Amino acid sequence: MKSHSLYRIFGTLILLLVLSSCSSNLDFDQINDVKLKPVIVTNLAYFDVKSSQFITNGREQNLIVAFSEFDAFRDSYFRDSLKKAELNFEYTNTINRAFTIELIMLTQNDVPVYSIPFNVPAYTGVDNKVIKIDVFENAKLDVFKSTVKIIFSIRMGPGPAINGGSLKLRSGATIYLELE
Repeated sequence: MKSHSLYRIFGTLILLLVLSSCSSNLDFDQINDVKLKPVIVTNLAYFDVKSSQFITNGREQNLIVAFSEFDAFRDSYFRDSLKKAELNFEYTNTINRAFTIELIMLTQNDVPVYSIPFNVPAYTGVDNKVIKIDVFENAKLDVFKSTVKIIFSIRMGPGPAINGGSLKLRSGATIYLELE
C-alpha cells in the first residue's frame, strides 16, 4: 500500500512540473528578420587544348578560346543577392612550352572590365599545375556583376619544337548569397 501512495505522490509531482513549465508568447514577426546565406559551388569553364591545336599549316600559332556569353547575372534577384564570389582556376600543362593565359571579362558592349593573368611554366617531366583563386567583394564584385562575356587568351612562349601534350583548365566558382 505504501508503494502505491509513493507512486501517486511522484506522479502528482511530475504532473505539476509538466503543467508549470516555462513558456513564452510566440513572436511571428521574427520571420521578417530571417536571412538565408546559401553557398553555391559550380563549374565555370573547362578546356583541354591539345598541342596539335597550336600548329596551323606547319606554323606555331597563338590560340584564343572564347566563351561568348556569361549570362549568370541576367536575373536581377540573383545579382542583388550576390555578396561574394571566388573564382578558382587550375591549369595543368604537359606541353614542353610555357604559356601566358589571360582571362578577360567583358561588358555588354565588349568593353574589358577585368582580367586575370596566369603564367604557366613549360612541362619538364614533373607535375605542372598552376592554381589561382580570385575573390570578388565590394567594388570588385560590382565589376564582376557587369560581366556578360569571358575570353581566355592563350599565348605560347618561345622554346623548342612542340612534342605533344596538352594544356588543361578546370575552373569553378563559389558563390555567396544573402537572401532576405
